[in-house]
Amino acid sequence: MGENREPLLLLKNFEEDEEYYEDDCPGCKIDRIKRYDSTVPIKFVFFISIITLSAALPISSLFPFLYFMVRDFHIAVREENISYYAGYVGSSFMLGRALTSIPWGMIADRYGRKPVIVIGAITVVIFNALFGLSTNFWMAIVMRFLLGSLCGIIGTMRAYASEICRKEYHALGLSAISTSWGIGLVIGPAIGGYLAQPAEKYPGIFSKESLFGRFPYLLPCLMISLFGFVATVISLWLPETLHKHKKGNKDQSDPHDVAEGTTNGIHLSESMTHSESKISNSQKSLLRNWPLVSAIIVYCVFQLHDMAYLEIFSLWAVSPRSLGGLSFTTADVGQVLAITGVGLLVFQLFVYPLVERIFGPVMVSRAGAVLSIPLLASYPYIALLSGFCLSIVLNCASVLKNVLSVSISTGLLILQNRAVPQEQRGASNGVSMCLMSFAKTIGPAAGGSLLSWAQRRQDADILPGDQLVFFILNVIEFLGLLLTFKPFLQEPEDNIPKSKHAESADQENGIQERRSQSELP
Repeated sequence: MGENREPLLLLKNFEEDEEYYEDDCPGCKIDRIKRYDSTVPIKFVFFISIITLSAALPISSLFPFLYFMVRDFHIAVREENISYYAGYVGSSFMLGRALTSIPWGMIADRYGRKPVIVIGAITVVIFNALFGLSTNFWMAIVMRFLLGSLCGIIGTMRAYASEICRKEYHALGLSAISTSWGIGLVIGPAIGGYLAQPAEKYPGIFSKESLFGRFPYLLPCLMISLFGFVATVISLWLPETLHKHKKGNKDQSDPHDVAEGTTNGIHLSESMTHSESKISNSQKSLLRNWPLVSAIIVYCVFQLHDMAYLEIFSLWAVSPRSLGGLSFTTADVGQVLAITGVGLLVFQLFVYPLVERIFGPVMVSRAGAVLSIPLLASYPYIALLSGFCLSIVLNCASVLKNVLSVSISTGLLILQNRAVPQEQRGASNGVSMCLMSFAKTIGPAAGGSLLSWAQRRQDADILPGDQLVFFILNVIEFLGLLLTFKPFLQEPEDNIPKSKHAESADQENGIQERRSQSELP
């Protein structure tokens, strides 16, 4: 009799604590679903992927045709200066996002994740199409800036993925975001490359007097806006995950703490005291949370590198052979990046989760950085190839480079979300997006200026031409690699305070395990 007393008491508490979920709280509804449903949330992961993809596509879709777009604006006096101006158009999006990421994160923490996601999806529909209608350099700058400023999807979606998935599926949810993000960054240029200047590529379908003949860069922007409209409709079906409790409750932040207090027969006040004692000052203040801050800084270094690489790769590929480029057309660049997107999708869905589970996010990020350095060093020599051999080698190098980059980003995103409880995830991802966007603002502008400068020094004795470009990219990659080691990068501890609902869910899982054990003969 005495042996069964504890399981019976636990069973009683387990049955009674259902009443402590608030029916009107959207976060409580999601926690209740996660508590009883241990299956993979495939539908929500799919929705997350589509919406993230819609936000990622506009970021780099302009790269294949940006060189020609700036040329058509007639703002560059010399051909070597086109890359310089193109870098500023590419940077305007990230500048806008850098200035608004923290406010969007605060809005998501106060009013909910869903409103921010819906507004961001609508922004893609409107301002990406307007960018395709740009008739001069400054209109293009303004449209890209507004697109970046009003689209707060990415940072908010990171918090959303961590909240809609159980803890064991956090890596899957964040991997879905990184995968969609990475695919968008390579499929976007593919769309831009294939669909830009349609009157020249497909004269049998589009005439020069048609709308797409007068605005040669509208078609790829319009197609992405249509996809953004689909994402907008999907975003309306997303459930809210933020906890919204009535002010009249005794514990406004989380009434489910009552269940946490009674799970093992402990009074509520004792449970709250215990929980508060675990929350150190570094977790209460995001800027003093070193595991979070260090992960964000390392993440920003790699994102600076990745954005500069994307800008440089597209401009380098379409540059003439006389300037060290590949003399590719926009369609050629689109084909390379389309193949890269397929390879990236396969890797992230089927390989990365297994690799991360075995080696951990930090080790995967380090391995990705180490392998990227010799790969980038080979790019100037790839330019010496031609024909079918060039196509094979370049496609393989592009797939591998993007796979390594997304692996690094995913690992660091996992560290960031594990370093804070739920109530701080919106703000923490806003801080991350702000700093990352500043890094990405520098990336295209610096990358374009660097390539323009390198193309003017083809006969230099040390690191001539594009060798200088890829050497500097490797220096940034090596710096990021060094920062992944202690004492700089500090991994979050397993006992980082969670949201109180998550804590309760973990305890309830333990109750269920003990119940099943008590039923064994």
